[in-house]
Amino acid sequence: MNETIQKVDYYYVTTANKAGEGARLLKALREGGVNLLAFSGFPSGRRAQVDFIPENATLFKSVAKKAGFKLSGKKSGFLVQGEDRLGAIEEITSKLADFKINITAIDAVCAGEGRYGAIFWVKPNDVRRAAKVLGVGLSASLKNGTV
Repeated sequence: MNETIQKVDYYYVTTANKAGEGARLLKALREGGVNLLAFSGFPSGRRAQVDFIPENATLFKSVAKKAGFKLSGKKSGFLVQGEDRLGAIEEITSKLADFKINITAIDAVCAGEGRYGAIFWVKPNDVRRAAKVLGVGLSASLKNGTV
């Protein structure tokens, strides 16, 4: 089975950890015409960290600035899209483990209609190596060892 794995840029915002904050941020982006490839939020101390992987980083940064977001600098992660099957994520995590690359965080979900998606992050010093191991930029078939 094939996955498309791509290195992506992401930005984060820290905000109050209360009801409606995510909706407020997402509404500003929608109104500004920003399409997101992925979005993740989680508590961080008494606040919350919200990660955005925009389709168009230039537009995202412009809209975020106008909306008053206090953005982090550009960070890197990976976006995976593929045909859902037993062990799909295990294949990716095992490939990275074989090369001693630690995944610092991962979110994966079944997308329906036989598809799945995931976003994951590795330490900044491991981004280039992880990309090489996973054949980023290609349609990587991990099952067949194409790396």
